[in-house]
Amino acid sequence: MTHLHRLLVLGFATLALSLHGADAAANWKQYCAKCHGPDGKGDTKMGHKLGILDLSDAAVQAKFTDDDIFNAVKVGRKDESGKVTMKPIEGMTDDEIKAFVPLVRSLKK
Repeated sequence: MTHLHRLLVLGFATLALSLHGADAAANWKQYCAKCHGPDGKGDTKMGHKLGILDLSDAAVQAKFTDDDIFNAVKVGRKDESGKVTMKPIEGMTDDEIKAFVPLVRSLKK
């Protein structure tokens, strides 16, 4: 593999990752920020009403796995009584959801 070929491959990989990050940010803004807020703190009218956890808190993030994030987006969340506390985000592909997980993790301060 030539040096130029390696640079091109690296460049395209970087572009693909950047686009996934942009998609994740756009999805957060479109689907999540209304309740979770732009910074994940849940400091919104809906966030207060629903008792949303502060996703910027490291202790809160330590309580769930990446799979938990994926499943919350894919199938939603219910409380112990079975009441829906978060609806699934419809229309996101599994790849988009996988790209979304690092964004949620990046909210941790």
